[in-house]
Amino acid sequence: MSKFTLLDARLFAPGADLSGASNKIEISAEIEDKDATNYRSGGWKEVLGGLGSAEISGEGQWEAGDPALVDNASWADLGGRGPYTVCPAEATVGGLAYFTQGLRCDYKLGDAVGEVAPWSGTIKSSWPLVRGQIAHPLGQARTVTGTGTALNLGAILAGRRLYAALHIVSASGTTPSITARIESGDAAFATPTTRLTFAAATAPGGQILRGDGAALTDTHYRLAWTISGTTPSFMLAASLGIR
Repeated sequence: MSKFTLLDARLFAPGADLSGASNKIEISAEIEDKDATNYRSGGWKEVLGGLGSAEISGEGQWEAGDPALVDNASWADLGGRGPYTVCPAEATVGGLAYFTQGLRCDYKLGDAVGEVAPWSGTIKSSWPLVRGQIAHPLGQARTVTGTGTALNLGAILAGRRLYAALHIVSASGTTPSITARIESGDAAFATPTTRLTFAAATAPGGQILRGDGAALTDTHYRLAWTISGTTPSFMLAASLGIR
């Protein structure tokens, strides 16, 4: 990805797409520096890496009146933990995505008379910030059981983990249910293996999962899903990455 101007960034909260109500999204990550200076440090300060943390902050135009809008979603998520995914450009399959499980720490709204009603909020990480890819685009409704596009993430070394975030932003039909999972395999997926399985979802919401840290030789990963109900339809976004 070459240099570009931020025109179409995406922000997914647990069960809502906040992109259309956002005009500023920032991500930060840091590792604490712990002083380990001693008499043999050669006269220079010596530091070690401590705890890591990440933060996602956003702001934009306030809207309310529907669970998918920023005010409803912010109040529902405030004080709770869930998955948050940010894309610096459009959320197409294979597109760059940063995601984490985070605590929705604050929510601010309101301004002076005559101003477009604003909102702002902050998410602080409870899991590592993962640099990954979009595994499923939001703009394609799913109504039947199926599989998504394979992503070549590479093999997973021992001590690293596969991470996956799922955002269900709408669900309709009679008793609709979707159970999503992450499969791995070779490029052809001749014999796919299920690596992570999300809980069955019947309404908008978000989930995030991670592997156990065991090495995996498979190089390709994809989202798959099983759908049931009468005339079910789900709009969802998903991201995958290794950390």
